[in-house]
Amino acid sequence: MIGWLAALAVVGCAREEKPDDYQTSVLEDLPFVYKMTVQQGNIITEQMVDKLELGMNKRQVAFLLGTPLLTDFFHTNRWDYVYTIKRGHQSMEQRSLTLYFKDDALVRIAGDMHPDPNRKAAQEPSEILVTVPDYKERKGLITRGLEAVGLEPEQ
Repeated sequence: MIGWLAALAVVGCAREEKPDDYQTSVLEDLPFVYKMTVQQGNIITEQMVDKLELGMNKRQVAFLLGTPLLTDFFHTNRWDYVYTIKRGHQSMEQRSLTLYFKDDALVRIAGDMHPDPNRKAAQEPSEILVTVPDYKERKGLITRGLEAVGLEPEQ
């Protein structure tokens, strides 16, 4: 009899569905609920990719693009740059760039972005002219008080 009760108690505790470890909130998908932007990986722009040239060594590529996100232990001549961004309630965007080396020289570029020679030629280096305004001395409270009394400090 005790065996039947123990078996019944154990069977009664079993469930078909197990709860998810990650449970979302009911309010999470509402448009007025703020969701922060999440960026992960290496930010790689078209201008950075345009500077890549076949034949560059690994140090030059690392200087341009930064340290790769993935370097495979078994394929040391392959570098993977992956970038993902999730803006608020929008779907996640992912960009990837894979570089292949042979004898420490870049031999192939694969992925979402490729160097474009036309775009590179269109980007002329622009000259930046910076004008700095003249320095205007701002007098403090004590200096203005001394000037009002007639005791101006020496410059």
